[in-house]
Amino acid sequence: MELLVFVLNQPEYLDEILEGFLRADIRGATVIDSTGMGRTLCDKVPIFGGIRSLIQGCRPNNLTIFTVVRDKEKRDMAITVIEDVLGNLDRPNTGFLFCVPVSMARGFAEALAE
Repeated sequence: MELLVFVLNQPEYLDEILEGFLRADIRGATVIDSTGMGRTLCDKVPIFGGIRSLIQGCRPNNLTIFTVVRDKEKRDMAITVIEDVLGNLDRPNTGFLFCVPVSMARGFAEALAE
């Protein structure tokens, strides 16, 4: 099992990504509002206000999507969904994705518990 975490810089694509997850039979994703370090520094620390112009798009927040996937096949399917919607994640202002192993988990939806 793996935990997939994706920080989405373009919240307008959230529905499309989640619909793609459903089509790929990936269930149980959680979405939370999140704020990047640059945005926080600009808003909270006046001395850093000058970097506000460096933040692309001046987005007020991001969305972080996380889900536990059963195997590498589901992980790769989730990544494909995200890249099909957003394109190459190496482009600026798309998002940031990483996965970490999960050694134990409880409370899964039936789809994962099989």
